[in-house]
Amino acid sequence: MLPPIDVQRLATALPTSQGWGEVHHLSVVGSTNVEAAERALVWSPVVAELQTAGRGRLGREWHEVPSAGLAMSVLVPLTPSPGWLPLVAGLAVRSALAEVGVAARLKWPNDVLVPGDDDRKVCGILCQLQPSGTGVVVGIGINVHHERADLPVGTATSLRLVGADVDRTDLAASVLGHLRRLHGELSDDAGAKGVRRAYREACVTLGLEVDLHRPDGTLERVTATGVDDDGRLVVDGPAGSATVAAGDVQHVRAAGVPPT
Repeated sequence: MLPPIDVQRLATALPTSQGWGEVHHLSVVGSTNVEAAERALVWSPVVAELQTAGRGRLGREWHEVPSAGLAMSVLVPLTPSPGWLPLVAGLAVRSALAEVGVAARLKWPNDVLVPGDDDRKVCGILCQLQPSGTGVVVGIGINVHHERADLPVGTATSLRLVGADVDRTDLAASVLGHLRRLHGELSDDAGAKGVRRAYREACVTLGLEVDLHRPDGTLERVTATGVDDDGRLVVDGPAGSATVAAGDVQHVRAAGVPPT
């Protein structure tokens, strides 16, 4: 049986003296994002061993194998550049994975891909602005101990499948720590410039031809040329240059190469 999150150790790594709230650890939850939104406690992480009704971007279902992955959410304050929060979340995961020896890169806006397993996806992120204006709930799901058969699609991977034996408690603390650091940097002009530069360097989407799936269901093949200062993807397509604030991209690859 896989070990559960060590709540005491996680709380020690995220002390209230440094502005962290209480860590809420649940055996089973419908959605950690919903739980964090209902609790409405800033920087108070919700971590679950099993998530039964999680959803990703564009309403996709997100299911978790008990204690195999890291499913957590945290309410964070708004920043001067709220469009960058989803991108920063991906950057935080990438930084945490680097600490355990796993190289990763980002597909806009925040899919975390592992080149060690044909650029398969190891992490999904969903950020939700709260209607009350209290902040943004950042939801993160990382495949940690999954075997290939545990994964719902062939384009997914896990840290175990790329040879990394990772402690989920340490990983949670690391991801949250990097998220807090990057969140703070977004509030400073010089820091925000550094964050934007780091993301652009990590984003493999830039320069590629991609299929852009818009929230209204339309599909367009375009070339991703940049990320603007509001976090929007800049694309060049049949209608000329445009910016995309929401949607999903699929990298166009040569025949025979698995898609991301």
